[in-house]
Amino acid sequence: MEEKIVRAHVYVSGIVQGVFFRSNTRNIARSLGLCGWVKNLFDGRVEAIFEGPQDMVKKAIDWCRHGPPGAVVEDIEVKWEEPEGEIDFRIIY
Repeated sequence: MEEKIVRAHVYVSGIVQGVFFRSNTRNIARSLGLCGWVKNLFDGRVEAIFEGPQDMVKKAIDWCRHGPPGAVVEDIEVKWEEPEGEIDFRIIY
């Protein structure tokens, strides 16, 4: 049975810029076989899209709850959306 493909739109707030959050998110997502992207927002948050098997997307979201060393995650918002067929996982600058 094929696992359901899902899309999570994630916003992470706290001390999440300048601590390699984007590059670590990309590495984690790729290691989990996920597609999507991650970027910094002007308000200090990090925004990410994770697309892939539901259990792997949940692992990526769980990682975002603490982030890399140096990050201080204060809040995480997750919105579930319809998959859009993302290809690869990239950092948007």
